[in-house]
Amino acid sequence: MNASLQIGNLAGIPVKLHWSFLLVIPLFAWIIGSQILLTTELIAALFGVPIDVTLIAAGLNPYILGTVVALGLFVGVFIHEMAHSLIAKAKGIKIHSITLLILGGVSQMEETMPDPKVELPMALAGPLTSLAIGLVSAALVYVFDAIVADPGIAGVLAFTFGYLGLLNILLFGFNLLPAFPMDGGRVLRAWLARRMPLSRATRIAADVGKAFAVLFGIVGLLLLNPILIIIAFFIYIGANQEATFLRYNILLQDVTVADAMSSPVVTVEPTTPLSRLVEMMYETKHLGFPVVERGALVGIVALADVHKISPLDREAMQVRDVMTRNPATLPPSAPLLDALRVITGKDIGRIPVVADGALVGIVTRTDVLRVMELREEE
Repeated sequence: MNASLQIGNLAGIPVKLHWSFLLVIPLFAWIIGSQILLTTELIAALFGVPIDVTLIAAGLNPYILGTVVALGLFVGVFIHEMAHSLIAKAKGIKIHSITLLILGGVSQMEETMPDPKVELPMALAGPLTSLAIGLVSAALVYVFDAIVADPGIAGVLAFTFGYLGLLNILLFGFNLLPAFPMDGGRVLRAWLARRMPLSRATRIAADVGKAFAVLFGIVGLLLLNPILIIIAFFIYIGANQEATFLRYNILLQDVTVADAMSSPVVTVEPTTPLSRLVEMMYETKHLGFPVVERGALVGIVALADVHKISPLDREAMQVRDVMTRNPATLPPSAPLLDALRVITGKDIGRIPVVADGALVGIVTRTDVLRVMELREEE
């Protein structure tokens, strides 16, 4: 979430705002405002209360109310995510942040092996919170209808809280769909995991999620509804990522960096000419080397760094001119899964392994994949 701005900190959890949030609020405000009379009729019919539209439809009020409802919805989404996070935090899971973005909100939690006893209450917390917000908002419609004397003000309040009540109840229902990455998908997995191995439960829940994604995609294409198509992609990708993540966790469980790293390590010095570096790559079949000066790791250099320099300019340059300084490192005792996260997160091919300040090995993307292949054969 690099394109996010931290706007606060609640219960020790950083709260961030993604730039897409700034786009969706005006869009939602316009959609709500342009259909306000039709929506008012629907809310009045559903709740069985008369709604005066005098103030609702006056001037720019439809779009002002649209903005209020849009902001209210995202406040509800934030509370929904906070419910997830507080339950997770109480169960000992570290919460990195909560980010509000175009499709709602996301809690960034510490990646751990799912525990059904923890996942079930954590997954249910968000939808049940949305349901509670929806029911309270719906109840306020009747309260305002009974106690507010001015029909115009009563109409504005009934519209606003009636709309928020409907949206939050819909959010409750949508999130309980048994499809990853929705909360319902995690509820389904937690329920299945009580009866079968976690890997099988995840595979079934992911397959159900993909089936829902295909269904949403077909309906979206038939109705020419881009929102349903976007949701279909969101669910399909999320289901696939969840299954892949668990596969990595299971295959790399209890494996440390020391189990996969290569040692001793071929290194180069900062003063090594680039021409010599390329020769070493041909000789060793390695596409990158740690850079060591006076016994200390000072950087790492890869073939991609050399490719950034034109062949003509390479003749006058040394490793120090192209190397990456202060590279990410890991100790030998670190879980190999940490190496995979760093490699994929930073899009790098190798990580130096350092113990007590000394370079003791190197672990590459190929090393990680080799361990996974071997574990699959066991």
